[in-house]
Amino acid sequence: MSRIVVVGSSMIDFTTYSPRLPKSGETIIGSKFEQGFGGKGANQCVTAARLEATTTLVTSLGSDVLGQQYIDKLKSEGIDVTYVKNRKNSHTGAAQITVADNGDNNIIIVPGANELLTKEDIDEAANVLKQSSVLLCQFETPIATTLHALRLKKNNGISIVNAAPAVANIHPEIFQLADVFCVNESEAECITGIKNLTILNVQEAVDKLLEMGCNTIIITFGSCGAIFASRDNNKINCIPTDKVKSVDTTGAGDAFLGAFAYFTAYHPNLSIEEKIKRSCTIATQSVLKTGTQTSFPRKKDLPMDLFS
Repeated sequence: MSRIVVVGSSMIDFTTYSPRLPKSGETIIGSKFEQGFGGKGANQCVTAARLEATTTLVTSLGSDVLGQQYIDKLKSEGIDVTYVKNRKNSHTGAAQITVADNGDNNIIIVPGANELLTKEDIDEAANVLKQSSVLLCQFETPIATTLHALRLKKNNGISIVNAAPAVANIHPEIFQLADVFCVNESEAECITGIKNLTILNVQEAVDKLLEMGCNTIIITFGSCGAIFASRDNNKINCIPTDKVKSVDTTGAGDAFLGAFAYFTAYHPNLSIEEKIKRSCTIATQSVLKTGTQTSFPRKKDLPMDLFS
C-alpha cells in the first residue's frame, strides 16, 4: 500500500485577523482571533490524509495540554501517530499569525518541542520510513534530524524537501538527497541570494540551485502558480493556477506540498507537470477559507477528475 511519511513540525496557531498588516511599531485593532492546529509538517500530513492517503507523522510535541489535544486531532484525521513524541518540560510549538483582509499574512514561530526531534526518533520509524512511497520533510525541525531521515530514505522511494523556513548555508547533501526540492519565491531568494525573484528571472535561481546539487526543483509563486525544472532539463516550465479572491493564504504552500506528495505516491504515472497543476488547484481551494488546517479540502469535496 502506498504510504506517505512526514518528518516535521507541529504547531498551535494563534491567529489574529485585521484590516491590514501592522507597520513596525504600530498597534492596530483586529477583528477576530482563532486558535488552531498548524506547523508545516502536520499541515502537509493533514492535507495528504484528507486526500485519503495513508499517512504517518514523525513529530515532537510538548507535555502540555496542547500537545495531547494535537495528538487527538491527528488521530481524528486518520494519521498514524505511533511516532509522535510528547517531550517532558517542553511546550508545544506555537505560531503567531496575522492575516489581513486582502489575505496577506505574516507569521512568527516559536519551535518549542519541535527542536527536540532527534535522529533516534527517526531510527524508531526507520522501517515505515523505508517502506513508504514518499518521505516529506521541511525545515521547522533540526536540520541534522531531517538529513538523517533523507539518508535512510535514499534508494527507497521518493523524498521531497520543502526548504521552509529558508536557512542560509543548507547542508549540500540535502540538495543531493532530495528527489524534489520545493520552495516559494522568497525562500528561493534567501537560498540563492538572487533578489526580486519573479517568473521572468527565475531561470537564474534554477541554474544556481542545480549547481548546488538539486535534482528536480519546484518554485511556487502564490497566485502566479509554479515553475519546475530538473537536472535532465534545466529549462523552466511554468504552471499557471486559477485566479481567485483570497480570503486567507495561510497554509496554502503546505496544501500544495501535501497534495504533491499525495499525487506522487498514488498517481506515480502522472507527469510532474500534471502533479503540480493538480496540487496548485488544491492549494487554490485552501485560500478560499480562513484558518490553516481548517481550510484544507477533503477529497470528497473536490472534482473527481483531479484523481483520474
